[in-house]
Amino acid sequence: MQGTILIIDGVATNRIMLKVQLTSAYYKVVQADRLEGLTDIVSRSRPDLIVSALSLPDGSALDIRGALGGVEAGRAIPIIAIADQNDRNSRLRALEAGIDDVLNTPLDDTILQARIRGLVRRHGMVEDLQQHGHSSPTLGFAEPVEPFLSQMLPQSRVAHVALVAQNAATSALWRARLKSQVPYNISTYQIGDVQALMARPVPDAVVIELDDTADGKGLRLLADLRARIATRDAVVIAVPNPANPHLAAEALDRGAHDAMHSGFCVEELGLRLGTQLRLKARQDRARDTVRDGLRAAMLDDLTGLYNRRYALPQLAWTARRAMEREQYFAVMLADLDHFKTINDRFGHPAGDAVLVETAQRLQGVLGPSDLLARIGGEEFMVVIANIDPDAVRVTADRLCRAINGQLFTVPGVPAPIQVTASIGVAIGPDFQSLQQEQVETLIQQADRALYRAKHAGRNQVTLARAAAA
Repeated sequence: MQGTILIIDGVATNRIMLKVQLTSAYYKVVQADRLEGLTDIVSRSRPDLIVSALSLPDGSALDIRGALGGVEAGRAIPIIAIADQNDRNSRLRALEAGIDDVLNTPLDDTILQARIRGLVRRHGMVEDLQQHGHSSPTLGFAEPVEPFLSQMLPQSRVAHVALVAQNAATSALWRARLKSQVPYNISTYQIGDVQALMARPVPDAVVIELDDTADGKGLRLLADLRARIATRDAVVIAVPNPANPHLAAEALDRGAHDAMHSGFCVEELGLRLGTQLRLKARQDRARDTVRDGLRAAMLDDLTGLYNRRYALPQLAWTARRAMEREQYFAVMLADLDHFKTINDRFGHPAGDAVLVETAQRLQGVLGPSDLLARIGGEEFMVVIANIDPDAVRVTADRLCRAINGQLFTVPGVPAPIQVTASIGVAIGPDFQSLQQEQVETLIQQADRALYRAKHAGRNQVTLARAAAA
């Protein structure tokens, strides 16, 4: 099944006809004839989309958002309203109430299916981001645009909307009309001259005029924007001009977030921009939450270096690649000498400052492709790929001198502190056989070498015996 759709209509024949259309497209269909009991139905069936008659026996589709306000699973469900006639004012009221689109009877199956596909795809993406990001409860679609965005964007940040039209006259006209409707910064472009559109910072939303000429430049631009890394998160709204439901359907299937199948209407465009920018703000926040979670999972909070959880798999990957390319690599374990004494004499904040400074000094010696991780309290791991064995000792000595070569100035401590480090080094791989066990053996070799450096008086580098032989 592609998803679950809830149909709400007081007329049984309408529900049956819609069910036939949707089940033939492999959707699971749930039915209701009124708003009463809606929260229970939504809680049980968890639909990906609601298709409702605009007029219902006990209210209208405009009341659905309010009815679902107390159901967490229902707050972000997309809604399509079906109207008996093409009434512009009714459409605007519906969009303002949080309805995602209004289609008129008789239903055009092409635009209906394209709209459903796009909204179900969007709902799935939103749910996935919320699940992985553990974001706060989803806000509804009917909040006023400016207050909502002010919660999501920095105080100085105003959304940027780009208007891309077939010619300069159209884009200038659209900008003049839209400027009085929305609080955003608006720029204009022509279809054939959009290089600046691809440069960062990219617009938050791009409105593209589509015409029905054979070259299809607008559709190609739409697909290009959605495919590029720089612009893939920007909102894209397609506006067929003149109105063309089938062109709007094609735009939706090519990745447009929204499409105005009835053609350009400045009030409607303003409402659709508000809805899409609110959704984008939530998605951006959810993506940031996911990224922060990933960073927290692999970075050390204090030093900002990679942690053990990240470093060990990276070491295994480095070892496999070294075996494939017949290249040497080095594993180094560095441990600060008498670090407990620093904590005992000056306090843990001073010890933390020493660890942070140590991380910065080690990074200053290493290259961008080298791995540096904090894998214990005062212990660091260095992995250097594709290194000549003769250069390993030289690099390790430089790391040692980076620590002992200059006193540490610590906030709150009256005099600079002398800090030294001991470093144990192992070199791999054994090109005859590289297994996971050998990677672990290299770590053990480096650890034993570190232990010998400690017992030999500290503040020195010791190579593993297997490597030194």
